[in-house]
Amino acid sequence: QARLVESGGGLVQPGGSLRLSCKFPTTILSTFWSSTMGWYRQAPGDLRELVATITGGGEVNYADSARGRFTISKDNNKRAVYLQMNSLKPEDTAVYYCLRRYGGNDDWGQGTQVTVSS
Repeated sequence: QARLVESGGGLVQPGGSLRLSCKFPTTILSTFWSSTMGWYRQAPGDLRELVATITGGGEVNYADSARGRFTISKDNNKRAVYLQMNSLKPEDTAVYYCLRRYGGNDDWGQGTQVTVSS
């Protein structure tokens, strides 16, 4: 059973920043290098939606809502993926989920709550 461990969520004021982390300490290093990692989010009453992904080769993809404000990065040696979120807005409030895609399988983290409110 894959186990992704997320952290970094919390309460922040509009305009603030947060950095989410997702670590996969039990995976084989070579498979992590080859994995596509990503962040999705789900607000109450909404479907889960893409925020950003990064492939094993380092190609990144962002949702329009995240582009220019969020940055996804990957540290293969630490088996970790990060999401730096700047200029946060109330509409960014959601549970953020980490995704690992490898070999046709998707593994999800447990989610971390991000709340943007004054």
